Amino acid sequence: MTRDMEAAERFYGSVLDWDFRPGSFGPGFRVALDDGLAVAGLSELATSWQMPVSWSAYFRVDDADLAASRIRERGATMGVGPLRLGEGRAALAADPSGAAFGLWEGDTLPHWEVGSGRAPAWLELRTRDAFAAAVFYGEVFEWADATGRCEVAYQYESNEVFVRAGGHTVAGLRGGGVEAAPDPGVRPRWQVYFRVPDAERAAKAALAAGGTVLAEPAPMSLGVAATLRDPDGALFSVLAA
Repeated sequence: MTRDMEAAERFYGSVLDWDFRPGSFGPGFRVALDDGLAVAGLSELATSWQMPVSWSAYFRVDDADLAASRIRERGATMGVGPLRLGEGRAALAADPSGAAFGLWEGDTLPHWEVGSGRAPAWLELRTRDAFAAAVFYGEVFEWADATGRCEVAYQYESNEVFVRAGGHTVAGLRGGGVEAAPDPGVRPRWQVYFRVPDAERAAKAALAAGGTVLAEPAPMSLGVAATLRDPDGALFSVLAA
């Protein structure tokens, strides 16, 4: 979500080497391309909308209405939708701790899974109670195995909870583990990691383009990552594997 599409294209084109083309959702939507393949979408906010400039993670569901009812049943909030958008249906919600996320009912790009192809390299939830968040998202999205249980693994070294379904890691949740107390200093949000060949180069390009480096490039389990903010205020991370 951006308030200045042209400025956003200049910034992300410079930092991530993206190109852009019109999207199928209307004149206020653009598709970001990396070597000709879609990696993300940009939507221009109307001046009257009281919404923050931000990157959002969208999770695919088979039935948006059913997912929305599960969200409400668990004390969370449906903000927008589900609404018809192109050939699918979309909605925006906030989990019980206030972290915003999206739902998408419809087709997705081939092999569009986190960590593969041109999809974002990683999605991570920064939250106060990672284990409680794992239970919430696991129940809403049915991240469970054949026994009806969702596999949750806690990594003590990074204080991070990993949720796995069908043998695949579907989310990383940071901020409090199975035995950890909730962290009141964490502002809940989903963090999107875009793949880059060089995290240090991306951080320098962000500064040169008017952005901010919030976390300098540093090693993590998946590679070298940095957290950046664009000139409009949207947070995102880059990851060089």
